[in-house]
Amino acid sequence: MTGPEYPPPPAAGSNAIGLFTIGISPIGTIPFFDWWDTVLSQYANSPVITQLISNFFQYIDQTANMDAFFDYIWNVDTAQGEGLDIWGRIVGVNRTLAIVTGTFFGMEGPSGASGEPFDVAPFYNGAALTDNFSLTDQAYRTLILAKALANISDGSIPAINQLLLNIFPGLGNCYVTDEGNMEMTYTFDFPLDPVQTAIVYQSGVLPKPTGVNATVVVPT
Repeated sequence: MTGPEYPPPPAAGSNAIGLFTIGISPIGTIPFFDWWDTVLSQYANSPVITQLISNFFQYIDQTANMDAFFDYIWNVDTAQGEGLDIWGRIVGVNRTLAIVTGTFFGMEGPSGASGEPFDVAPFYNGAALTDNFSLTDQAYRTLILAKALANISDGSIPAINQLLLNIFPGLGNCYVTDEGNMEMTYTFDFPLDPVQTAIVYQSGVLPKPTGVNATVVVPT
């Protein structure tokens, strides 16, 4: 029974708990708990006891915390910040990439065959070649999902091509070809910016079977 000074318990299926209203969780309707069920009838008309129980319920209610945990940690589609960092550790990909900051004379640069000839780039002077760059949440989420797909991929050309389309959507043609003799080529019909270059060469997202030599071709 309920006391006359307080509203009756919400009906089954209501989105109210106790004396306040809640929303619908992304994981489904939050199970309803009526704290009035914990009150013995002889205490139901005691405003002090019922108010204490009502307050205590609101203090220990974990609805908001569980929603936040699901949204910002558990659900990779909505996770942010530390939540995405946790997902990155699970699938095996880092948020921070080393971005090449300059070009120098040489046959091969820090990201592959990117060294420059005479009269184009200076000799290397011992300065740092890279800067650390931390991906935004959205870019990192895309990389995490791509790495998760790579982890379970069968390594076929259609699967790798789908992976490339997921990482570089709407930028142009990018695909992999089997050259035979333990050789494979990743071809990009569009130039890669420094971050994309770091993803291709450093992130480990693009699959490469053991013993196979992978070459990257980009427009010059």
